Amino acid sequence: MKREHMKREHIRRVELPGPEIGIFAATRAMLGAGVGLLVADKLSEGQRKVIGRTLFLIGALSTIPLARDIARRMHTSA
Repeated sequence: MKREHMKREHIRRVELPGPEIGIFAATRAMLGAGVGLLVADKLSEGQRKVIGRTLFLIGALSTIPLARDIARRMHTSA
C-alpha cells in the first residue's frame, strides 16, 4: 500500500501531574495483585478469595474515575 493512501493516526498527549500518575499506577498494581492472589496457592482458599476480591474491586473501582478524568483531559486538549 502506498504511503499517500495510508490513514494517518495521531497521538494525543495528555499532561498528568506526578501524584496522579502514582495513583493510577497504584490502582493498577492493586488490580494485578488481586488477580494474582486469586490464583495463588500461598494462602488458604478463603483468605485468598477475600483478599483477592477486595484488591481487585479497589483497583477496578478506583480506576474508573481516573480513566474518566484522563479521557476528559484528552477531549479538552484536542
